[in-house]
Amino acid sequence: MNKEEKGGAKIDIELDHTVAEGKYANLVVINHSSSEFILDFISLMPGSPKAKVKSRIIITPEHAKRLNKALKENIEKFEVSNGEIKTQIEPKFPVNFGPTGEA
Repeated sequence: MNKEEKGGAKIDIELDHTVAEGKYANLVVINHSSSEFILDFISLMPGSPKAKVKSRIIITPEHAKRLNKALKENIEKFEVSNGEIKTQIEPKFPVNFGPTGEA
């Protein structure tokens, strides 16, 4: 897979087959400091008293902002093709990951 940068340079991106399978997550908890954003992707099963972090991604604030923009653009494209994504106002499960956690 090749990705072209603004300057015209190409970056080879390798996707290992085990990584390509992905991990299922239905919750993300986001914490941040002055220098990084920490995204914990969690699999929460109905009726289970425990949830397991499946993957933790740590990114810079600049990359967090780029990710936010890319997600907004892709959600807009998805909704144009598939209709509005319905969301609940509040999750139906309590989440307590500290004072800076967000779902």
